[in-house]
Amino acid sequence: MSSTNNGVNTHGANANGANSRVDFRTQPDQYRHWRLTFDGPVATLAMDVAEDGGLRPGYKLKLNSYDLGVDIELHDALQRIRFEHPEVRSVVVTSMKDRIFCSGANIFMLGLSSHAWKVNFCKFTNETRNGIEDSSRHSGLKFIAALNGACAGGGYELALACDEILLIDDRSSSVALPEVPLLGVLPGTGGLTRVTDKRRVRHDHADIFCTLVEGVRGQRAKDWRLVDDVVKPARFEAAVRERALALAEGSTRQANEAGIALTPIERTEGANSLSYRYVDIQLDREKRQATWTVRAPIGPVESELADIIAAGANWWPLRMARELDDAILSMRTNELDIGTWVLKTEGDPAAVLAADAALERHAGHWFVRETAGMLRRTLARLDVTSRSLFALIEPGSCFVGTLLELALAADRSYMLDNEADVEDNVETPAARAQIVVGERNFGAYPLVNGQSRLQRRFYEETAPLEAVRARAGQALSAADALELGLVTFAPDSIDWDDEVRMMLEERRALSPDALTGLEANLRFGGKETMETRIFGRLTAWQNWIFNRPNAAGDKGALKLYGKGEQAAFDWNRV
Repeated sequence: MSSTNNGVNTHGANANGANSRVDFRTQPDQYRHWRLTFDGPVATLAMDVAEDGGLRPGYKLKLNSYDLGVDIELHDALQRIRFEHPEVRSVVVTSMKDRIFCSGANIFMLGLSSHAWKVNFCKFTNETRNGIEDSSRHSGLKFIAALNGACAGGGYELALACDEILLIDDRSSSVALPEVPLLGVLPGTGGLTRVTDKRRVRHDHADIFCTLVEGVRGQRAKDWRLVDDVVKPARFEAAVRERALALAEGSTRQANEAGIALTPIERTEGANSLSYRYVDIQLDREKRQATWTVRAPIGPVESELADIIAAGANWWPLRMARELDDAILSMRTNELDIGTWVLKTEGDPAAVLAADAALERHAGHWFVRETAGMLRRTLARLDVTSRSLFALIEPGSCFVGTLLELALAADRSYMLDNEADVEDNVETPAARAQIVVGERNFGAYPLVNGQSRLQRRFYEETAPLEAVRARAGQALSAADALELGLVTFAPDSIDWDDEVRMMLEERRALSPDALTGLEANLRFGGKETMETRIFGRLTAWQNWIFNRPNAAGDKGALKLYGKGEQAAFDWNRV
């Protein structure tokens, strides 16, 4: 089956997400839940959720509540603003419904959904909100949440991701994280963490806030730092506009530039494959394993700014990043049993290094900066994916510069040491397995904890980092890479097949739950940020709480919500 961009597609849909596939590709003329408008330097992203527009049957999206489909559109809208509208310097996130901003994730959807669906849904929504903060931090794109009505749960989590929050002071509109008193679950891993880490809400105030069904409104919301300001209805629209223009004034986005159209992502789907121009995935369902191949540029690489802009969405760094991002989302959501991802690369290393050089040389240009941001966020999405990641570096591989980040992101990397084969065949020398560390490996694509993958690898110790930097730009053999600590093992050609086979077989035999905890812990060891705490809590606390009978049992709060029946809790503290 071949497909291009045809929106959010589901086939054989059911509430649990089983026997159905979700397509993360969409575009503005297909939106059902958001209205995106532009007025000079200010974009307005207005939520207007269609009640009958749920991604799965069995629930209504009332009161601007959302499901995965709503957030897929939000993710796409943010991409449109980033790339197609460089004139935009601030974004107002608001609602088109009367007296309601957003009531959060749809509770009936959560009650009907499988555990895996809930966790993947929470992860994607948090990644999208992290993307808002990433654009504010790196691209000068500022966000204002204009809360023109009640704002609860995930709706408030969306507001928390913005730079500023303005709440209408109409004596009824409030902000709330009511998950504990209503649902028996966490007040959103991203919500509670941003309340403390970002907004610096005092511990006791946060405790009260997160146990109030009705939330907090008016001056108290401002005094407790839950919002930045409260504004009377008569002045609300003007105040929002004033703040949006003020934030736009301080933005580093470049005005008077033409945008780059994000053309549809083209892919071909088979029963056991997913293929794009630069990304290919082959599935072995019996082994519960996917082999990923990411390709270097095909043909000459645009290096002059005029040529880069002319290439637009087809410029290799952007096209590859968009394809890789779509592939990660599709595999993570639609292929739950495929627990091991084997990462490979192929193509001309010089072409990747040329693209990297262009990213460095034109880093100040808005389009190049946004492309680098897309690469950064995509690689970060790989880091937080609950799959075992193994990189295989062989002759013909292209683990250099930006593509080396894939190997550095892996839980382990195996590099074939075939130097003896090359030396023994003087007449027809075999290609050497090589890697190249480039300048962009030293901080261009930080993890969500702010470290480069090299810093994470060596716990920011100076000596090994300096040793690697001294060899930057050089083609490194397996022996070199092993000595520098850049790969896990370097078997020779005699042992290669057996070593790789045994490694993959051993991984398949382990508990997937234990592996999720192991990988999440090790990938962000040594340094914590708000973002790592969000994903760590999603992995541990939310996984546990979502599975407990108090939330998900037949008499649990999630199951009984809206039915007028009291939840039956197991009162044991464990």
